[in-house]
Amino acid sequence: MSKTIKVALAGAGAFGVKHLDGIKNIDGVEVISVIGRELDKTREVASKYGIGHVTTDLADSLALKELDAVILCTPTQMHAEQTIACLNAGKHVQVEIPLADSLKGAQDVVALQKKTGLVAMCGHTRRFNPSHQFVRQQIETGQFNIQQMDVQTYFFRRTNTNALGQARSWTDHLLWHHAAHTVDLFAYQCGSPIVQANAVQGPIHPTLGIAMDMSIQLKAANGAICTLSLSFNNDGPLGTFFRYIGDTATYIARYDDLFNGKEEKIDVSKVAVSMNGIELQDREFFAAIKEGREPNSSVAKVFACYEVLHKLEQQLNANG
Repeated sequence: MSKTIKVALAGAGAFGVKHLDGIKNIDGVEVISVIGRELDKTREVASKYGIGHVTTDLADSLALKELDAVILCTPTQMHAEQTIACLNAGKHVQVEIPLADSLKGAQDVVALQKKTGLVAMCGHTRRFNPSHQFVRQQIETGQFNIQQMDVQTYFFRRTNTNALGQARSWTDHLLWHHAAHTVDLFAYQCGSPIVQANAVQGPIHPTLGIAMDMSIQLKAANGAICTLSLSFNNDGPLGTFFRYIGDTATYIARYDDLFNGKEEKIDVSKVAVSMNGIELQDREFFAAIKEGREPNSSVAKVFACYEVLHKLEQQLNANG
């Protein structure tokens, strides 16, 4: 595929804009449509990025004959249904994490992708951050093996707001959204499936209806372990911070940046063509379309993560 890839972006919020910023740096790609819940706000975003087509309905964009692909940055609860709509319309699709908020939803997407043969990728960004790519290169060359990962996913989100402090129309979830990053990354970096998983959660928020604190333990078949702490109550730096404890080194990854165990910064600027994990994720999506291949973090490759999340959900429900 040598022609310009024409893309629609659904979800013009905080994360959708990150994709638009990343795509500006990628040759051979043009965003031709943007979909948002509020027409006026969506028009503002479209105007800023020079996008001509604006709508509040994904179906309007899918009807554009020239459209090749869609990036979904919409509420979690819509991911599986919208991904299926894109595939049924003959469009390649990248859906932001999580792939679905249920095992059934994930299964349906994977089955349809296999049937259509289209590129369907999930935004498991940690696979693409230069920090985590550096650690993976160390593992692949035999210089480092993970003994333990200690991960903190912390936000201060006692009201229903997004990363920009704007009111959300949907409710976020520690397990199906935020834990998905770590569950997938742990198995991916270990190169070994998760064979044990345990979770406990704190009280359910009276109005949001979700647990605001959660703790997860994982063990891979190769013996490596992972401890993940998640909270919407933490009054401090926002985000997820990974400590890799290995047989030869300790690494601390904070998004695209990497440090050793003594908090000395490691230069990862030569790991990839960009220092922006979202841009690298999008580059992989478009390269897979052009090259007619399965992308890293395809829906099939990340499916095992959602099987683990399903088991953890069952465990939490059984424990009340």
